[in-house]
Amino acid sequence: MLQVDIVARVRKNFGKGASRTIRRAGQTPAVMYGPKTEPMALELDTKDFTKRLLFINRRNAVVNLGIDDGSSTATRHVVIKEIQADPLHDTLVHADFMEISLDAEMTLTVPLRYVGKAKGVDLGGDMSVQTSAVLLRGKPLDIPDFIEVDVAPLGLGENLCLKDLAIPAGVALQSAGDRVCVSISGVVAAAEAAGAE
Repeated sequence: MLQVDIVARVRKNFGKGASRTIRRAGQTPAVMYGPKTEPMALELDTKDFTKRLLFINRRNAVVNLGIDDGSSTATRHVVIKEIQADPLHDTLVHADFMEISLDAEMTLTVPLRYVGKAKGVDLGGDMSVQTSAVLLRGKPLDIPDFIEVDVAPLGLGENLCLKDLAIPAGVALQSAGDRVCVSISGVVAAAEAAGAE
C-alpha cells in the first residue's frame, strides 16, 4: 500500500471562529482519533496537504503523520477517513484521520486494473467488466494499491471470477470468490465459423 508523509501541528484554538481564522492563515483544521487514541485537534498546511491528496488520488494510503506539539514531533500511522471541502470554492474545510496499527489486519476496497485485449474481442465478442474493485483483508502494508487483471487469454464465452485473481501472499479475498469480474460474450461470425469447418 502507498505510504505518504504529512506534517501536522497540535491545534490550540477550537470552535467555528478559530477554524475560520486557521483557514484564512492557510491552514486546514483536522482531528485524529482511533480505538486506543483520544481525539487530537490538529492543523495542516493547506497547500502541502492539497499536494499530498492529489498524489494519493483516492487510493488507499497509510499516512505517516508527523505531529508537532511545540516541543517534539512524533509520527503516528493513520488513514484518511474523511475530507470536507467547500463545494462553492473547492477549498479544504476539515480532515479526519484514524490511527491504525501496521501489525493489525484491516479490510480495504482495492480497485481492479484490467490490461490487455481479450482473444474473444478479436473474434468479434464484447468484453463486459462487471466488477471494478474487491475487498481484501490483511496488514495495511501487505494490501496492494490495485490488482492487475490480464484479460488477453479470454476467448468467446469465457470469464474470470474473483477467485481466479492473483492475490498477494498474506492477503485474503473478502468478496465472494465465485463473482464474475469480467466476461467475453458474442459468437464467431458465420463466415469464420464456416471457414473453420
